[in-house]
Amino acid sequence: MEGLAGVDDGVKTEAMITRPSEARPIVMTLEGPEATAALAERLGGVLRSGDTLLLQGDIGAGKTHFARALIQSLQARHGAVEDVPSPTFTIVQTYHAGPLEIWHADLYRLADPSELAELGLEGALSQALTLVEWPDRLGTMTPSRALWMSFRIPPDRPEARIVEITPRGAGWERVLGALGAEAGS
Repeated sequence: MEGLAGVDDGVKTEAMITRPSEARPIVMTLEGPEATAALAERLGGVLRSGDTLLLQGDIGAGKTHFARALIQSLQARHGAVEDVPSPTFTIVQTYHAGPLEIWHADLYRLADPSELAELGLEGALSQALTLVEWPDRLGTMTPSRALWMSFRIPPDRPEARIVEITPRGAGWERVLGALGAEAGS
């Protein structure tokens, strides 16, 4: 596939998902930061309240860059411009894009899932668009319905990123459609 929606934006799809229930990943190669931002903008067009993106990968793999690009693209649709810093030290940052509430959490510094209770993240998972970096720290709060996105750097191309996108639970057809994947049959 050449980019998303036929636009050559540096995104190459290596594998497609045929049915969401199979939970096979969509694997994309993002040729640089611009391609990561293009993917974020494309997904921003179809995400809504109650959707959760679980972003995993090593430090520097592109999770925060993707989240920042997604949040800023959503805000730009409503005429807003806001700095989107990494929530590594604050743990949670909240934003608005028109009526859409967005929570961006970076759980890297959490030592135990019990620390999540005071963050209010559980309510956000059902009511806001929620982006969670380091989702392995969610423990029992890991939602059964989420879009898992794993970022990694190919060893021979430090500017590129490989992203595996795996839908879990029902209701991801619109997202799969935005990615150019078949959503059923």
